[in-house]
Amino acid sequence: MADKKITQLNNATALVGTEILVAVQNGETKQTTVNKIKNTLVPYNLTVEAGQTINLSSSIFDQAMLIKLTWSGASGNMTLNLPSASDNTNRAIRFISNGGFNTNTRVYLTPIGGDTLDGTTNYYQINKTYEGIKIWSDGSEWFIIQKKA
Repeated sequence: MADKKITQLNNATALVGTEILVAVQNGETKQTTVNKIKNTLVPYNLTVEAGQTINLSSSIFDQAMLIKLTWSGASGNMTLNLPSASDNTNRAIRFISNGGFNTNTRVYLTPIGGDTLDGTTNYYQINKTYEGIKIWSDGSEWFIIQKKA
């Protein structure tokens, strides 16, 4: 029997990967390390269309690490408001457009509430097929850390 409840344990500091963790696998309690936990990147499929504004601060996007954008309907512009940088310290989000995009279909990745994206309050425009961008927050602003076009 454990000597403490989980809620009574001290919070861990930054993990380096070699710490031993407890996992329950197929009904059996086992040990593992952070290094052995596989990175699972599950895409969030988001259909977008002209005239829409979607706030990525909505709780349904809290765990989204990859957002696959599918354009639907007529040409035009739509806005994806980024979540607060301060509420997402060390979070990275990837965006990729599908084959339905062209120069007349535009998604504006827009920082909100005084946040910046690469030092500016201006939006980043996605308007090509299979375009990709990865952003990261340091807790005070968003940075573009990778682009594919």
